[in-house]
Amino acid sequence: MKATAAHHERIAKMTFASVYPHYITKVEKKGRTIEELHQVIEWLTGYDDQKVQELIESKVTFKTFFQEAELNENASLIKGVICGYRIEEIEEPLTQQVRFLDKLVDELARGRKMEKILCKE
Repeated sequence: MKATAAHHERIAKMTFASVYPHYITKVEKKGRTIEELHQVIEWLTGYDDQKVQELIESKVTFKTFFQEAELNENASLIKGVICGYRIEEIEEPLTQQVRFLDKLVDELARGRKMEKILCKE
């Protein structure tokens, strides 16, 4: 599936605060914790719990969220399909980064071991 410029723009303008509650719901519904969610967010972005809370309160867009992040050097190892898009084929860097986060959250909700989720094995 090929994403359009409008699709990329919509993702860039979406706020992290608007999506974060959905991440919590998704992982908790599957028996995972907010702490584990924060662990995957920190692994990908370098943001600790306090910084995540600041970004939520500031209602930053995903564009700002990822511009300020220190993306993990192993993020490119995240592969698979999310929302109908093959992550490794997404050409728009920001959209790909958002999909990296979505994929990590999905893997957490599916019950995968943290070591596998964080591309350590």
